[in-house]
Amino acid sequence: MKYHLESTKEVLKAVGSRPEGITELQARKRLEESGKNKLAEPPKDSLIKRFFQQLGEPMTIILIAAAVISAVTSAYANESFADVFIILAVVIINAVLGVYQEHKAEKAIDALQEMAAATSKVLRDGTLVQVKSEDLVVGDVVVLEAGDSVPADCRIIESADLKTQESALTGESVPVEKTSDALSLHGAKEIPLGDRKNMAYMGSAVVYGRGKAVVVATGMNTEMGKIADALTKAKQSLTPLQIKLSQLSKVLTYLVVGICVFMFAFSLLRAGNITRDTVLNTFMVAVSLAVAAIPEGLAAVVTVVLSIGVTNMSKRNAIIRKLTAVETLGCAQVICSDKTGTLTQNKMTVVEHYGDDKEKLATALALCSDAILEPNGEIKGEPTENALVAYADSLSLKKYDLERKYPRVKEAPFDSVRKMMTTIHKAENGYVQYTKGAPDVILSRCTSVLVNGSEVPITDELRSKIANENSRMAHQALRVLGAAYKNHAEIPQTNDTEELEQGMVFLGLVGMIDPVRPDAAAAVRECRDAGIRVNMITGDHKDTAAAIAAQLGILSDESQAITGSELDEISDDELKKTVENYSVYARVQPEHKVRIVNAWKSRGMVTAMTGDGVNDAPAIKNADIGVGMGITGTDVTKNVADMVLADDNFSTIVAAVEEGRRIYDNIRKTIQFLLSSNLSEVFAVFVSMLLGFTILKPVHLLWINLITDSIPALALGMEDKEADLMKRRPRNPKEGIFAGGVGFDIAYQGVLIACITLAAYFIGHFMEAGVWAFTNSPDGMTMAFLTMSMAEMFHSFNMRSQRDSIFTIKSKNLVLIGAMAGSLLLTSAVIFIPALSNLFGFEKISAAEYFTAMLLAFLVIPIVELVKFMQRLRAKRSALSEK
Repeated sequence: MKYHLESTKEVLKAVGSRPEGITELQARKRLEESGKNKLAEPPKDSLIKRFFQQLGEPMTIILIAAAVISAVTSAYANESFADVFIILAVVIINAVLGVYQEHKAEKAIDALQEMAAATSKVLRDGTLVQVKSEDLVVGDVVVLEAGDSVPADCRIIESADLKTQESALTGESVPVEKTSDALSLHGAKEIPLGDRKNMAYMGSAVVYGRGKAVVVATGMNTEMGKIADALTKAKQSLTPLQIKLSQLSKVLTYLVVGICVFMFAFSLLRAGNITRDTVLNTFMVAVSLAVAAIPEGLAAVVTVVLSIGVTNMSKRNAIIRKLTAVETLGCAQVICSDKTGTLTQNKMTVVEHYGDDKEKLATALALCSDAILEPNGEIKGEPTENALVAYADSLSLKKYDLERKYPRVKEAPFDSVRKMMTTIHKAENGYVQYTKGAPDVILSRCTSVLVNGSEVPITDELRSKIANENSRMAHQALRVLGAAYKNHAEIPQTNDTEELEQGMVFLGLVGMIDPVRPDAAAAVRECRDAGIRVNMITGDHKDTAAAIAAQLGILSDESQAITGSELDEISDDELKKTVENYSVYARVQPEHKVRIVNAWKSRGMVTAMTGDGVNDAPAIKNADIGVGMGITGTDVTKNVADMVLADDNFSTIVAAVEEGRRIYDNIRKTIQFLLSSNLSEVFAVFVSMLLGFTILKPVHLLWINLITDSIPALALGMEDKEADLMKRRPRNPKEGIFAGGVGFDIAYQGVLIACITLAAYFIGHFMEAGVWAFTNSPDGMTMAFLTMSMAEMFHSFNMRSQRDSIFTIKSKNLVLIGAMAGSLLLTSAVIFIPALSNLFGFEKISAAEYFTAMLLAFLVIPIVELVKFMQRLRAKRSALSEK
C-alpha cells in the first residue's frame, strides 16, 4: 500500500490500528511475528580470516615464495636464516597493517542502528507510554515532538506545525513541513521520497512543532532498511593499482617458474654426467635466478609509499581508510558530489534583501522567529529562522537585545494554510506587530509601504515592483520571505488571524540560500583543468540545484539538469548512453545515486562519490572510491567511505587527487626501478651461468634486493610532484604499468646495468689474476657485487623523472641522498668488515678495484641521460609532425 496516497482513516485500517494506538497484547503478538525494529547485520569475517586474506594478496605470495627460496638457499649453504626472518617479518607487518586499515569497514550497519531513537513515546491501550524503539511494531501510534528522532517509517495522522530534518536521508537542506492530508499524484507515476510530506522516516529528526504518526514499516522494511540492504549487496571492486600489481605478480610468477625449469633442465643436459652434487648445484643456480627475478621489496615498498601518502593526506585534512584508495582517487575521471554540506555549507544564509530600511526589516524578521541567539554567538533553531537571526546579527542587531527592548506579548504561530507567522511586541509607544511569510501573501495583506522612513499608500506600480523583486530572487533559486509591520495602541484582543494580519505596512523581502563553500568553485575549476568531470547530485529542487551548479561552473545549460522522476523514465541502458549529457541530478533518491555511479562505471570511468548523509552511503560504497564528510557526515557514511574529509571541504578532494597522482607516479617510478634492477640481476646471472662461472650467489642477490634496492625505492616514493601533474588528463585505468615506454626503459636499463656488472667481474678477475677468463673469481665476484649495488643506487637518481634530465629537476630529494649514503655505507661494510665479508664469501679488494667498480657503476647516469635526451628529441619531432 502506498500510504502517502491514502487518507489517515484508510491507513489506520490497513495497519490494523486506531488514533488511540494498538493494545499491549497486539504489540507483543506483532513483535513476535515481525521481529525487532532493527536493521539486519551482515556476517562479518573474523580477524584471523581477514589476516589470511591479506596473505593471499599476489605480491604477498611472491614475498612468501622469496622466503621459501631463501630458506632453501640458506639450508643448502649452511648460512644464516636472517633473510628468511626479514622477509617473513615484512609479510606479517604488511598483513597486520592491511587488517588494521580495513577493520572498521563493515561497521556501517551498526552506525545505522545507532541513528535510530533509543526510546519512543507511543500510545498503547490509549495511554502514552515510553518503549524501546526496537520494540515498535506496525500499527503503533507514536507521538513526535521537536528534538525527537523518528524511530520507524510512519504516516502522519496529526500535525501541529510539524517539521522534520531529512537531509541525511533525502539530501533536502531545508526542514520539511509535514501534513496529515493524503497526497495526489497529479499525473505522475510516483511522488519522490523528499516530497512525501505526510510521511516521516526512520533516521530523520523533528526540528519544529509536534504531531502523531502511525508506524507503517519497521526494521529492514523501512527506507533506511533498504539502504542497509543495498550496503550489504554492494560489491567491492579492485582498485586500478591492485589490478596492475595482480597482473604483474602473475607475469613474475610465470617468469620465475619458467626460468627455474628452463635453467635446471638446461644445466643438467649440459653437465651430461648427472650426480647428486650436479643436481644440487644446478638447483642452486636455478634458485639464484629465481631470487634475482623476484622483487622481494616491491609489495613492502608499495605499502610503505601508500602509508606515507596517507600521512601526507591526513595533514591536508583527507583521512584515508584504505591504503589502495590513495592512488584510486589519483586516476578519478568523474566525481559525483552531493550538494548539501559538501559543495554548500548546509547553512541557510540571507544573501539578498529589498526594502527601504534594512535594519527595521532585519529587526522584524529576527523578532518574528523562534530561533535563539546564545551569548556565545551560537544560534539554535530551525535553519530558516537561524538565517534571519544571523542576518540581524550581521547588522549588529543582537536578538537577545531586541527581545529585551521589544518583549513578545502575543503570537500567531506559522500555519501552512495561511503561510505566515505573526508576533506582537511591547514598544516604547504602544505595541508593534511583525509578520513574516510568503511574499505574495504578505503583499496581499498590506495597504502601505515604508518608503524613505514614511508609510505611503501602496499602488499598483509599487506592487509590481515588489513582485518583480520577488520573482528576480526566486529565479536565482533563493528562498524568499516577506515582512510587514503594524502598530497598535493596545494589545489586540482578537485571536482571528484573518483580522489581525490585515492593513499592514510592507517592510521588504529577503532572499536566502544554502551558500556554496568558499573554495568550492576554485576546486571544481581545478578538477576541470585536471580533466575530471564533476556532477552534482542532490535532493533539492531542480531550480535550486541548477542555480548552485551554475555558480560553481558545473552546469552551463539548463538541459544538463535532470530530476529523479525524469531519471525513473530512463532505462539503465539508456542512462549508460546518455549519462554524459547530465551534470546535475535533483530530487534524487538513494537508488538513483547508485544508478548514476554505476552508469559512469559501466562506461569504464573511474568514479568517485562524495557525500555526508545516510542516503549517500550505497552510492559511496558502489563507487570506485567513496568520500565521506568528517564534520557533518553520518557515521554510516564515514564507515563506508574509503576516504573522509576532516574539514568537509570539497577543495580537499583536489588536494587528494593531486596527492594520489603524485603517489601513483612515484609507485610507477619505484616499479620501473625495481624491475630494471631485477632484470639486470637475472641477465647477469644467466650470462655467467652460460659462460660457466658464478657472478653472484643467492644471498648476494637477496641483500641487493632487500637493502640496496628497497631503500632507494622507498626514497623514490617521496619524490615531489612534477610541475604539470594537475594539467594532465586522468590516466586510463586500463593502462598497464608498462605503458608509455616504461617497458622499453626497464629492458634497456636492466641490460645496461647487467653489462656494467659483467664488465666489473671481468675487470676484477683481470686485476686479481692478470688474465681474462670465464672462471670463478673472488675479486671479480666482490667487484660485481659492489658495481651492481651502486649502479642500482645511481640508477635510482635516473628514476626521479622518466623523461626529464635529473640535472633540470629543481626539487631536492634529501631522503634519496640519504639512502644513497646509507647504501654505500652498508655495501662497503659487507665488503670490508671481516665478519660480514666472510659470511657473504667476499674477498678484500684494493682501493683501485673499489674505485674502478664505483666508476663503472656511475656510468649508468650519463648513458641513461643520453637515451633520455634522444627520447625527448624524438617526442618533440613527433609533436611537431602532428601539428
